[in-house]
Amino acid sequence: MTDKDFIFGIRAVIEAIDSGKEVNKLMVQKGLQGDLWKELHSLLKANDIPYQFVPIEKLNRVTRKNHQGVVCFLSPVTYHTIEQLLPTIYEAGKTPALLMLDRITDVRNFGAIARTAECMGIDAIIIPEKGSALITSDAVKTSAGALHRIPVCRAHNLKNTIEYLTECGLQIVACTEKTDNVIYNVNFALPTLIIMGSEEDGISGEYIKRSTVCAKIPMRGHIASFNVSVATGVILYELVRQRDLSI
Repeated sequence: MTDKDFIFGIRAVIEAIDSGKEVNKLMVQKGLQGDLWKELHSLLKANDIPYQFVPIEKLNRVTRKNHQGVVCFLSPVTYHTIEQLLPTIYEAGKTPALLMLDRITDVRNFGAIARTAECMGIDAIIIPEKGSALITSDAVKTSAGALHRIPVCRAHNLKNTIEYLTECGLQIVACTEKTDNVIYNVNFALPTLIIMGSEEDGISGEYIKRSTVCAKIPMRGHIASFNVSVATGVILYELVRQRDLSI
Protein backbone atom coordinates (compact mmCIF):
# COMPACT_ATOMS: atom_id res chain seq x y z
CA MET A 1 0.00 0.00 0.00
CA THR A 2 1.32 3.46 -0.89
CA ASP A 3 0.69 6.93 0.50
CA LYS A 4 -1.61 7.51 -2.48
CA ASP A 5 -3.98 4.83 -1.17
CA PHE A 6 -5.01 6.73 1.97
CA ILE A 7 -5.57 10.20 3.32
CA PHE A 8 -5.97 11.44 6.88
CA GLY A 9 -7.40 14.39 8.73
CA ILE A 10 -11.09 15.24 8.99
CA ARG A 11 -11.09 18.19 6.60
CA ALA A 12 -9.08 16.28 3.98
CA VAL A 13 -11.55 13.39 4.12
CA ILE A 14 -14.53 15.76 3.84
CA GLU A 15 -13.01 17.38 0.77
CA ALA A 16 -12.26 13.99 -0.81
CA ILE A 17 -15.85 12.80 -0.37
CA ASP A 18 -17.25 16.10 -1.62
CA SER A 19 -15.12 15.79 -4.76
CA GLY A 20 -16.53 12.35 -5.52
CA LYS A 21 -13.60 10.17 -4.47
CA GLU A 22 -14.45 6.50 -3.88
CA VAL A 23 -13.89 5.27 -0.33
CA ASN A 24 -12.55 1.78 0.26
CA LYS A 25 -12.45 1.92 4.04
CA LEU A 26 -12.84 4.60 6.69
CA MET A 27 -11.52 4.31 10.23
CA VAL A 28 -12.56 6.71 12.97
CA GLN A 29 -11.06 6.99 16.44
CA LYS A 30 -13.34 5.78 19.20
CA GLY A 31 -14.88 8.67 21.13
CA LEU A 32 -14.14 11.27 18.45
CA GLN A 33 -16.12 14.48 18.99
CA GLY A 34 -16.28 18.05 17.76
CA ASP A 35 -17.99 20.07 15.06
CA LEU A 36 -15.75 18.81 12.26
CA TRP A 37 -16.57 15.21 13.14
CA LYS A 38 -20.28 16.07 13.16
CA GLU A 39 -19.89 17.55 9.68
CA LEU A 40 -18.07 14.46 8.44
CA HIS A 41 -20.56 12.12 10.09
CA SER A 42 -23.47 13.86 8.34
CA LEU A 43 -21.64 13.55 5.03
CA LEU A 44 -21.04 9.84 5.58
CA LYS A 45 -24.71 9.25 6.30
CA ALA A 46 -25.82 11.27 3.30
CA ASN A 47 -23.56 9.28 0.98
CA ASP A 48 -24.15 5.90 2.67
CA ILE A 49 -20.42 5.44 3.31
CA PRO A 50 -19.59 2.76 5.92
CA TYR A 51 -17.02 3.42 8.62
CA GLN A 52 -15.73 1.73 11.75
CA PHE A 53 -14.61 3.01 15.13
CA VAL A 54 -11.13 1.82 16.08
CA PRO A 55 -8.61 2.45 18.88
CA ILE A 56 -6.16 5.27 18.25
CA GLU A 57 -3.33 2.72 18.19
CA LYS A 58 -4.72 1.27 14.96
CA LEU A 59 -4.71 4.69 13.32
CA ASN A 60 -1.17 5.32 14.53
CA ARG A 61 -0.02 2.13 12.84
CA VAL A 62 -1.18 3.56 9.51
CA THR A 63 0.41 6.99 10.00
CA ARG A 64 2.18 8.83 12.81
CA LYS A 65 1.21 12.18 11.35
CA ASN A 66 -1.64 14.32 12.71
CA HIS A 67 -4.57 12.22 11.51
CA GLN A 68 -7.10 13.97 13.82
CA GLY A 69 -8.72 10.59 14.51
CA VAL A 70 -9.66 9.79 10.90
CA VAL A 71 -7.89 7.69 8.26
CA CYS A 72 -9.55 7.06 4.90
CA PHE A 73 -8.45 4.49 2.33
CA LEU A 74 -9.33 5.58 -1.20
CA SER A 75 -10.10 3.42 -4.20
CA PRO A 76 -8.36 4.07 -7.53
CA VAL A 77 -11.47 2.81 -9.34
CA THR A 78 -15.10 3.85 -9.40
CA TYR A 79 -17.49 1.25 -8.02
CA HIS A 80 -20.72 0.25 -9.72
CA THR A 81 -23.90 -1.44 -8.51
CA ILE A 82 -25.03 -4.62 -10.20
CA GLU A 83 -28.64 -3.40 -10.16
CA GLN A 84 -27.66 -0.53 -12.44
CA LEU A 85 -25.16 -2.50 -14.52
CA LEU A 86 -27.11 -5.67 -15.33
CA PRO A 87 -29.81 -3.97 -17.48
CA THR A 88 -27.11 -2.37 -19.64
CA ILE A 89 -25.56 -5.81 -20.26
CA TYR A 90 -28.90 -7.18 -21.47
CA GLU A 91 -29.58 -4.04 -23.51
CA ALA A 92 -26.25 -4.53 -25.29
CA GLY A 93 -27.51 -7.92 -26.45
CA LYS A 94 -25.04 -9.86 -24.30
CA THR A 95 -25.54 -12.99 -22.24
CA PRO A 96 -24.35 -11.92 -18.77
CA ALA A 97 -21.20 -13.53 -17.39
CA LEU A 98 -20.53 -12.28 -13.87
CA LEU A 99 -17.93 -13.21 -11.26
CA MET A 100 -18.51 -12.98 -7.50
CA LEU A 101 -15.58 -13.17 -5.07
CA ASP A 102 -16.47 -14.31 -1.56
CA ARG A 103 -13.82 -13.09 0.90
CA ILE A 104 -10.83 -13.02 -1.44
CA THR A 105 -8.54 -10.93 0.75
CA ASP A 106 -5.14 -11.28 -0.92
CA VAL A 107 -4.53 -8.17 -3.04
CA ARG A 108 -2.32 -9.99 -5.55
CA ASN A 109 -4.80 -12.81 -6.02
CA PHE A 110 -7.53 -10.24 -6.49
CA GLY A 111 -5.51 -8.34 -9.08
CA ALA A 112 -4.63 -11.52 -10.96
CA ILE A 113 -8.27 -12.63 -10.98
CA ALA A 114 -9.35 -9.24 -12.34
CA ARG A 115 -6.76 -9.51 -15.12
CA THR A 116 -8.02 -12.96 -16.12
CA ALA A 117 -11.66 -11.89 -15.92
CA GLU A 118 -11.04 -8.91 -18.21
CA CYS A 119 -9.14 -11.09 -20.70
CA MET A 120 -12.04 -13.55 -20.75
CA GLY A 121 -14.65 -10.85 -21.33
CA ILE A 122 -16.41 -11.15 -17.98
CA ASP A 123 -18.97 -8.37 -17.65
CA ALA A 124 -18.38 -7.47 -13.98
CA ILE A 125 -16.77 -8.56 -10.73
CA ILE A 126 -18.89 -8.46 -7.57
CA ILE A 127 -17.25 -8.14 -4.15
CA PRO A 128 -18.62 -7.66 -0.63
CA GLU A 129 -18.52 -4.27 1.01
CA LYS A 130 -16.59 -5.82 3.91
CA GLY A 131 -14.23 -8.78 4.08
CA SER A 132 -12.61 -8.36 0.67
CA ALA A 133 -9.25 -7.19 -0.58
CA LEU A 134 -9.10 -3.43 -0.92
CA ILE A 135 -8.63 -2.16 -4.45
CA THR A 136 -5.33 -0.37 -4.03
CA SER A 137 -2.62 0.77 -6.43
CA ASP A 138 -0.94 -2.63 -5.84
CA ALA A 139 -4.12 -4.43 -6.92
CA VAL A 140 -4.38 -2.29 -10.06
CA LYS A 141 -0.71 -2.98 -10.86
CA THR A 142 -1.15 -6.73 -10.38
CA SER A 143 -4.20 -6.64 -12.65
CA ALA A 144 -2.08 -5.03 -15.40
CA GLY A 145 -4.62 -2.22 -15.49
CA ALA A 146 -7.62 -4.54 -15.89
CA LEU A 147 -9.30 -2.98 -12.84
CA HIS A 148 -9.61 0.22 -14.85
CA ARG A 149 -11.45 -1.70 -17.60
CA ILE A 150 -13.73 -4.22 -15.92
CA PRO A 151 -16.60 -2.93 -13.75
CA VAL A 152 -16.32 -3.77 -10.05
CA CYS A 153 -19.60 -3.86 -8.13
CA ARG A 154 -19.52 -3.57 -4.35
CA ALA A 155 -22.47 -5.27 -2.62
CA HIS A 156 -23.69 -4.57 0.89
CA ASN A 157 -25.03 -8.13 1.18
CA LEU A 158 -23.91 -10.91 -1.19
CA LYS A 159 -26.88 -13.10 -0.23
CA ASN A 160 -29.31 -10.43 -1.42
CA THR A 161 -27.27 -9.96 -4.58
CA ILE A 162 -27.42 -13.68 -5.36
CA GLU A 163 -31.20 -13.66 -4.84
CA TYR A 164 -31.55 -10.61 -7.09
CA LEU A 165 -29.50 -12.20 -9.88
CA THR A 166 -31.48 -15.43 -9.59
CA GLU A 167 -34.70 -13.44 -10.03
CA CYS A 168 -33.12 -11.80 -13.10
CA GLY A 169 -32.67 -15.20 -14.74
CA LEU A 170 -29.03 -15.99 -14.02
CA GLN A 171 -27.86 -19.43 -13.00
CA ILE A 172 -25.63 -19.35 -9.92
CA VAL A 173 -22.56 -21.59 -10.21
CA ALA A 174 -20.74 -22.21 -6.92
CA CYS A 175 -17.22 -23.45 -7.56
CA THR A 176 -16.35 -25.81 -4.73
CA GLU A 177 -14.50 -29.08 -4.31
CA LYS A 178 -17.36 -30.31 -2.08
CA THR A 179 -19.28 -31.84 -4.98
CA ASP A 180 -18.96 -34.69 -7.48
CA ASN A 181 -20.13 -32.51 -10.35
CA VAL A 182 -17.40 -31.14 -12.64
CA ILE A 183 -17.38 -27.82 -14.50
CA TYR A 184 -17.73 -29.53 -17.90
CA ASN A 185 -21.29 -30.54 -16.96
CA VAL A 186 -22.38 -26.93 -16.44
CA ASN A 187 -24.09 -25.13 -19.32
CA PHE A 188 -22.14 -21.86 -19.30
CA ALA A 189 -23.99 -20.65 -22.39
CA LEU A 190 -26.75 -19.56 -20.01
CA PRO A 191 -26.67 -16.20 -18.18
CA THR A 192 -24.28 -17.02 -15.37
CA LEU A 193 -22.88 -15.84 -12.07
CA ILE A 194 -19.76 -17.74 -10.99
CA ILE A 195 -18.90 -17.66 -7.29
CA MET A 196 -15.32 -18.20 -6.10
CA GLY A 197 -14.54 -18.54 -2.41
CA SER A 198 -11.65 -17.81 -0.10
CA GLU A 199 -8.60 -20.07 -0.05
CA GLU A 200 -9.09 -20.73 3.66
CA ASP A 201 -12.61 -22.16 3.68
CA GLY A 202 -14.13 -21.73 0.24
CA ILE A 203 -17.59 -20.33 -0.41
CA SER A 204 -19.88 -19.52 2.52
CA GLY A 205 -22.49 -22.20 3.11
CA GLU A 206 -25.40 -19.76 2.79
CA TYR A 207 -24.27 -18.88 -0.75
CA ILE A 208 -23.86 -22.52 -1.75
CA LYS A 209 -27.44 -23.16 -0.58
CA ARG A 210 -28.67 -20.43 -2.92
CA SER A 211 -26.71 -21.69 -5.92
CA THR A 212 -28.27 -23.33 -8.95
CA VAL A 213 -25.41 -25.80 -9.30
CA CYS A 214 -22.11 -26.66 -7.62
CA ALA A 215 -19.13 -27.66 -9.73
CA LYS A 216 -15.45 -28.46 -9.28
CA ILE A 217 -12.34 -28.66 -11.40
CA PRO A 218 -11.28 -32.30 -11.84
CA MET A 219 -7.83 -32.93 -10.37
CA ARG A 220 -5.30 -35.73 -10.73
CA GLY A 221 -2.61 -34.78 -8.23
CA HIS A 222 -2.35 -35.02 -4.45
CA ILE A 223 -2.54 -31.35 -3.42
CA ALA A 224 -6.03 -30.52 -2.16
CA SER A 225 -6.81 -27.44 -4.26
CA PHE A 226 -5.66 -24.83 -6.76
CA ASN A 227 -4.68 -21.31 -5.91
CA VAL A 228 -7.94 -19.36 -6.26
CA SER A 229 -6.54 -17.19 -9.05
CA VAL A 230 -5.53 -20.25 -11.08
CA ALA A 231 -8.87 -21.97 -10.39
CA THR A 232 -10.74 -18.88 -11.57
CA GLY A 233 -8.75 -18.89 -14.80
CA VAL A 234 -9.60 -22.55 -15.49
CA ILE A 235 -13.32 -22.02 -14.88
CA LEU A 236 -13.59 -18.79 -16.87
CA TYR A 237 -11.82 -20.44 -19.78
CA GLU A 238 -14.44 -23.22 -19.76
CA LEU A 239 -17.16 -20.56 -19.91
CA VAL A 240 -15.49 -18.87 -22.87
CA ARG A 241 -14.84 -22.21 -24.61
CA GLN A 242 -18.50 -23.22 -24.38
CA ARG A 243 -19.77 -19.84 -25.53
CA ASP A 244 -17.40 -19.73 -28.48
CA LEU A 245 -18.59 -23.17 -29.57
CA SER A 246 -22.24 -22.09 -29.28
CA ILE A 247 -21.87 -19.07 -31.57
